[in-house]
Amino acid sequence: MDKSFQEERFTGITTFTPPLYKQRYQFIKDLVGKYKPKKVADLGCADCTLLQMLKFCSCIEVLAGLDICASVMKDKMHRLSPLPGDYLQPAERSLTITLHHGSVAHKDPCMLGFDLVTCIELIEHLEQSELKKFPEVVFGFMAPSIVVISTPNSEFNPLLPGVTLFRHPDHKFEWNRAQFQSWALEAARRYDYSVEFTGVGHPPTGIENVGFCTQIGVFLRKYPQASEPVQSEKPTEAVYKTVFKAVYPSLKDEKYLQNAVVSEVIFTAQIIKQSLLDHLMSENEGYNHASAERKSKFRPSMNCFSEDLGKLIVEKSIEPFVNGNVVYIPLKTVFSFPKVNRLCGTFEKLYKLIAGKVTLSSDGSALMFNIEHENEEY
Repeated sequence: MDKSFQEERFTGITTFTPPLYKQRYQFIKDLVGKYKPKKVADLGCADCTLLQMLKFCSCIEVLAGLDICASVMKDKMHRLSPLPGDYLQPAERSLTITLHHGSVAHKDPCMLGFDLVTCIELIEHLEQSELKKFPEVVFGFMAPSIVVISTPNSEFNPLLPGVTLFRHPDHKFEWNRAQFQSWALEAARRYDYSVEFTGVGHPPTGIENVGFCTQIGVFLRKYPQASEPVQSEKPTEAVYKTVFKAVYPSLKDEKYLQNAVVSEVIFTAQIIKQSLLDHLMSENEGYNHASAERKSKFRPSMNCFSEDLGKLIVEKSIEPFVNGNVVYIPLKTVFSFPKVNRLCGTFEKLYKLIAGKVTLSSDGSALMFNIEHENEEY
């Protein structure tokens, strides 16, 4: 269901800034910032808004969404696809995003191994038979380190204009705080979790006793587990249908790493070459004002690129040299630059990645640049 549906209706007496659905998503984002999970699943992901937000969290390497309504996922899932910029500048981390069509009342091995599972405004949409199976599926079978469950607080409903029974026509129930806490504490006790209660959507001043508009339970699995989770044998067959999968380009992939390294090596070598030629040109006795103007036009000075790189060349006594019409840039010189060093890790890895992609000297120790045509500019 559309997570922002109810907030759009709640105008007049009670308003929230930011909107309530954004506060819920921000709560999850803050939790991710605190615990740094690598694998996160959103049950009841609906239009994938939360997943779209979480894909920018650098700690997350696997994102999965599950919803009973395939059409609402398919309508918005394009927002989870990599952009052209992701290919031009791949991230250092890997990221895979997958969407599944299915019910939270069913077990599927694709949902095993997650660090954080979120259930935002989900449980109130479940039939009683589904709600009964929900704790066993999430806490018993999936058994993530952290589970976050949010649900409407019915005590807040009188403050919401237009709400008579439930906030949404698809809601099967709405609990008050005592009801939610009783259910949550029993699930935590049975599956060996602790649980803390909080919420978003503060009540108006003077009637704080109604509690948050959205109540939230944060479940943390106890370590070590006092007993084996109460669960049936884990199924080996998939019951969910995968409707979307995106694998983002990453520097952990040799193909993308090689492209990044080759580009950075060429860029760095060109800077070193430019600095060398500028230095030689300044020492040339025939260097005059006219050629200086041409140099300024055709050859940006070292300072146009980076003062830090210029300092590095001086500090490390780098000795690229010119032999005829060829400039030689020692590979060890290029490897000493921080970004190249960080990308490759070792000199051997650098050599392996650029071999065959750039022109090297016969002994493989230096990059070669022919400047015959460049000299004609002078």
